[in-house]
Amino acid sequence: MSITRRRSAFRTVVAVAVSSLVALGPAGAAAAATGRPSPLQRDSDALHEGGVTGVSVTLETPRGLRTARSGVADLSTGRSVPRNEFVRIGSTTKTFVATVLLQLAGEGRLSLDDTVDTWLPGVVEGRGNDGRRITLRQLLQHTSGLPDYISDVVPDLSAAGYRANRWTTYTSEQRVAFAMQHSPSSEPGTDWEYSNTNYVLAGMVIKAVTGHSWEQEVQARIVRPLHLTHTLTPGNRPFLPGPHARNYQQFEPGGTMTDTTTAYLPFDGDADGSMISTAEDTNRFFKALVGGGLLAPAQLAEMQRTVEVPADHGAPPGTRDGLGLDWTPLSCGGGYWGHSGTGFGYMAWPASDGRSAVTVSLHSRPGDENTAARQIRQVTELVDHALCSSRDETPQ
Repeated sequence: MSITRRRSAFRTVVAVAVSSLVALGPAGAAAAATGRPSPLQRDSDALHEGGVTGVSVTLETPRGLRTARSGVADLSTGRSVPRNEFVRIGSTTKTFVATVLLQLAGEGRLSLDDTVDTWLPGVVEGRGNDGRRITLRQLLQHTSGLPDYISDVVPDLSAAGYRANRWTTYTSEQRVAFAMQHSPSSEPGTDWEYSNTNYVLAGMVIKAVTGHSWEQEVQARIVRPLHLTHTLTPGNRPFLPGPHARNYQQFEPGGTMTDTTTAYLPFDGDADGSMISTAEDTNRFFKALVGGGLLAPAQLAEMQRTVEVPADHGAPPGTRDGLGLDWTPLSCGGGYWGHSGTGFGYMAWPASDGRSAVTVSLHSRPGDENTAARQIRQVTELVDHALCSSRDETPQ
């Protein structure tokens, strides 16, 4: 398979995109009393009925916490999806990394206008790639034009390929070197094109500035201050702690579901997408970030300065990209901030309007593009319903 075809197939597989009821708080109590599922539960059930093996949703509003779960955690046993389970959050990791870089900018230790070469001399070069012409802001906003390394670490997009290659580990430098074998997608600063290479480099910059790994800085600056006790930076440790559901990937349309709970380390092990968390921790992080609890006003404004995301990327209509933070419009007006994460067999979709927060976790991914797109639409509809309905609530 050519590089171009492999990239297209990979994006299809991980596109940005038996029921059991549990609901906490007033809405959940009402649903239990009447026997009617809550709107949150109905939207969760619709995702399961649409082919997702297991779904979990956690919504935090001024009136408290509610959850919904649908499907099963394990196709072989039929056990229920655990409450507040550990999940891979994939590219949601990028928001943590961007937050650290913006904190460093606020401390005067770097500037977003610094070039990549300022901190990583000679790392980005070859085939027209030039770190002397790319700024840190362009890395964080995916306007660097740098090629994505992902296709180079997925040599065989199949169940057999997943099993054969999932244990392979690469350093950040090796991932960047893979990308440097390809020409840029555009001139720096001209077009938006999502590239995981950008955030591998951002993690390397954090180490160059601080002398500590990006994982250490995320833990010290975000995880510990916010008491995110279930948020992990596992590196190349491939296993999920319990409780967790199993993840399943369909590698071709109509194919069987392959258990992909074990991380695919070639792309699950770096600053672009390696973190593990729970929905409650993820909600707490995004509420703190959007609410101004992690960045000074000037840096939060930089993070929320957005550019248009092209319609063919697969994001909801109207989505705009900031620095590691996406904005999506709501049907009731305004919008929410978040950053989804996907990988083989999973998707995490966190969102916060600053007042409420919701995180949706899917435990399977389909093998065909149309089904993937439909499931993403269902996720965004669930998030829209949840955040819009929470606006009429007053604190207890």
